[in-house]
Amino acid sequence: MSRYKKRYGDRKEGRLIRSLPAFNKFIPFIMPERSDALIYYDESFEVSALDRRLRQLRVAGYKGIGMLHFLIAAYIRGVSMLPGVNRFCVGRRVYARDGIEIVMVVKRSMSVDATETTVKVHFEPTDTILDVYRKMNEKIEEIKTGSASNTEDFAEAFSKMPRFLLRFALWAVKVMDYFGRVPEKWLEASPFHGSMIISDLGSLRIGPVYHHIYNFGTLPVFITFGTKHHKYELNKHGQMLDNKYIDVKFVLDERICDGHYYSQFLQAYRFMFQHPEILEHPPTRTVEDIY
Repeated sequence: MSRYKKRYGDRKEGRLIRSLPAFNKFIPFIMPERSDALIYYDESFEVSALDRRLRQLRVAGYKGIGMLHFLIAAYIRGVSMLPGVNRFCVGRRVYARDGIEIVMVVKRSMSVDATETTVKVHFEPTDTILDVYRKMNEKIEEIKTGSASNTEDFAEAFSKMPRFLLRFALWAVKVMDYFGRVPEKWLEASPFHGSMIISDLGSLRIGPVYHHIYNFGTLPVFITFGTKHHKYELNKHGQMLDNKYIDVKFVLDERICDGHYYSQFLQAYRFMFQHPEILEHPPTRTVEDIY
């Protein structure tokens, strides 16, 4: 466990990375907004082995465990090996995030009129897919039973303001965020501050989309995924196989790490689709980000 103590320039949710090369420190001044720095990537992952393993886990008692839990667990395992993906850029500086915070939108029921809210779940680099399953279910059940989230409480309070006052309040919050002065309670309630935001569009029976990352806040990664689909393919022996695939789209902030770093992360992601069982056990070691 790191014994790092906060220094001047650090933020409540992360520490300033002081050893970045000069060019990397310069990039946030060239691309000050997150919308200036978006990278779009998509891939179809073969999920036949993963689908079998998830069915086995459901039979073993993990009711409802599925692709969402796997994708979150794979992201967490990737961060445990390549922590640079968990950085964030705000105030024209790059920070290493202290924890792993996953944000997602939850609809209280699958009806057109049902309300939706956001949930934020905290994870450790050592968490397995079973830990993800447990933590996500606890948070989602809390929301679906009707409890208002902190996000809704803050949105309700702000929405009651006159428009001119609301605009001023949001401007003030943005200034506070720039200088790292947003209170921790507000950071916890904000769906715009976190490690990654994920959307299960397969549950809506549509394919994934490239979803923008918000300029406000600190989210550097947006992942969406769609429904499973089949492809009939020949193996190396000339046999016809019915393989299952899932399409996943990533939108990434290029200011936090370079293309080679992201490629290593995505290759690790692909490996975990081929060997899903490794996510059922904690990693043997975790890597800490640079200082």
